[in-house]
Amino acid sequence: MQPPLVTCKGVGKTWQTDGAPFVALRDIDLNIARREFVVFLGPSGCGKSTLLYLISGLEQVSSGRIVCGGAEVREPGTDRGLVFQDASLFPWLSVGENITFGLKMQHMPKENRRRVAEEILERVGLSEAIDKRPDQLSGGMRQRVAVGRALALKPEILLLDEPFAALDVQTRAKMQDFLTQVWQQSNVSMVFVTHHIDEAIALADRIVVFTARPGRIKTIIPVDLPRPRDTRSRAFHDLSVHLTDLMRDEVDRAFAEQERVR
Repeated sequence: MQPPLVTCKGVGKTWQTDGAPFVALRDIDLNIARREFVVFLGPSGCGKSTLLYLISGLEQVSSGRIVCGGAEVREPGTDRGLVFQDASLFPWLSVGENITFGLKMQHMPKENRRRVAEEILERVGLSEAIDKRPDQLSGGMRQRVAVGRALALKPEILLLDEPFAALDVQTRAKMQDFLTQVWQQSNVSMVFVTHHIDEAIALADRIVVFTARPGRIKTIIPVDLPRPRDTRSRAFHDLSVHLTDLMRDEVDRAFAEQERVR
């Protein structure tokens, strides 16, 4: 059996504040396989994005360890691509230049970067946009560019922090289809953060359900539904109801905690 791409063992994260320590995550044990699509699902403030940033290397664990590709994660690396909720494109660069910005930092020749941009934009369905500026694109198109920019560095895993949260319902559904297609055509693993239950079911091989803060893994649900997912099927509906029941107590706890802090 092939070893997991990512292993989290006893991972915890505590933020040091002026008052009492703020425990974001506690005792996280999780394996992510190569080419697996994993979704982190949980209420706001449960630490799911924090775990994503720990895997990326942008934040450091307070306890435990994270291993990616056989090496302990201590800093960001090109083996881990990150896509934020905001596309975070450079407005003064063209779409093609945004796609290959990381490659420019690696001193790849300009003509080679152009070829990579063309290949990536064909994969994400934006070939005609290579010389456009980000402000000439819709929100969904900008997020496709952000995904393409991450893929240009040929990561082993793509980490996505609620990248479709600001999109309307119709565009969001189209982007879910787009991301599934990109994943199926590539060799990357994907970890996707959301608090939308139907989005989790539409995308995931496995859904990791988090408790309210301090975030722990409440359960892991395999999604044994054929792709493309039929959101109107009885099996989809039943799984949505099951996840809603699992989440209800955690959402109530998270809400009560937020009210207490206020």
